[in-house]
Amino acid sequence: MIVFRQVDGRYPPLWEGPAQPEGRWHADGEGPAHYFFDTADGAWAEFLRHEEITEGEDLETIRRQMWAVEIGNAPRVAVTVSDHQLGGPDTYLPCQQEARRLRAAGADRIAAPSAALTGSGQSGVVIVVFGSTTGLSGSIAADAARPAAGILQRVRHYRSS
Repeated sequence: MIVFRQVDGRYPPLWEGPAQPEGRWHADGEGPAHYFFDTADGAWAEFLRHEEITEGEDLETIRRQMWAVEIGNAPRVAVTVSDHQLGGPDTYLPCQQEARRLRAAGADRIAAPSAALTGSGQSGVVIVVFGSTTGLSGSIAADAARPAAGILQRVRHYRSS
């Protein structure tokens, strides 16, 4: 399966150690956790949401690498996310707890609806691969890239829980 991830070109595309800032599906010290998206739009939406970019003119200043990564077809556990879990970092705890429970039960990959991408016509799935990058291979699909102007209309920006 090919998935997408955007990164700052000054850094490697994947985390190699546990010292990774927390995200929706992992807490501090629980990394590495590799977040991928089923579409490039999903990867861009997550970046724009995280950086709280809401103005079209700000898109002109963005220059990031978009990676296409082959993650294979290893099984992944589907996770449901409720609407109240789609806010900002203050809503991460229930998702982190569920991911922790699933990892304890042996899951090393999960798939969940994207908290960042809205709108029809896109799958909007985030796939999180926990642990080693063994078996993953990727290449830069675009260097010094920026998202298309229309993506801002489909970003679910942070809101309080």
